[in-house]
Amino acid sequence: MLLRRTLIAGLAAITLAPAAVSAELPDLKGRKVVVVTENAYPPLQFVDPKSGQPIGWEYDAMNEIAKRLNFKIEYQNTSWDAMIQAVSDGQYDIGMTGITIKDDRKEKVDFSDPYMRSQQLMLVRGDEKRFTDGKSFAGLEKGLIGAQPGTSPFYTAVYEILDGNEQNPRIKLFETFGATVQALKTGDVDLVLTDSTAGEGYVKASGGTLKIIGEPLGTEDFGFIFKKGSDLVGPVNAVIGALKADGTLDTLNKKWFLDYKMGQ
Repeated sequence: MLLRRTLIAGLAAITLAPAAVSAELPDLKGRKVVVVTENAYPPLQFVDPKSGQPIGWEYDAMNEIAKRLNFKIEYQNTSWDAMIQAVSDGQYDIGMTGITIKDDRKEKVDFSDPYMRSQQLMLVRGDEKRFTDGKSFAGLEKGLIGAQPGTSPFYTAVYEILDGNEQNPRIKLFETFGATVQALKTGDVDLVLTDSTAGEGYVKASGGTLKIIGEPLGTEDFGFIFKKGSDLVGPVNAVIGALKADGTLDTLNKKWFLDYKMGQ
């Protein structure tokens, strides 16, 4: 319950502060828009274990954005480490995978307005008793962290938990977030830092084999990404404002963070 309250409180900071919304939204006249994702962050976007189909909060939000702007979506999939550069190069029109809005990333891509606020949490095995927070983990000399290079969890691990050395051998690098969680489950690493959205999904699906410990380590705003100068940024921002104002984002939050049960 603590995780759930923390998550929803963070979401409220964004979704309960609607932006001013124009009475009319742009009409993109059926234009095709290629949207890329990773399908690795439940409940934002992931493959439904029952149907095998990609689903999640971001899919619902993007489909609603497309409906209101009258464009047709072609979804594609790529790894996180390739996504920002690929969008920057124009291979895809929009990227979505719980991407934290950061100044260094703004040098390569344009961001939408924030659609969600999340917090970084410590994900561990369900029977973990050796440490309870970042400080006690740092004191566990053989403790290992799994992370994707270049992500917010990677930098938090380096600079807020460990010693500021990005080459620290206690950080084991993986290509996908799902691979870090699998390594945690098998005992190859001892800790994974996750935003509260993904952490909620994995804990629910774990059957008690995973848990969240400690206090939140930081707050992140998520946005969609676009090639620099994209003419889609303004229209998408207009819809994000409308979705905040009319309660649609609150409805999606309830559906995916409170009502949805992974695998059921």
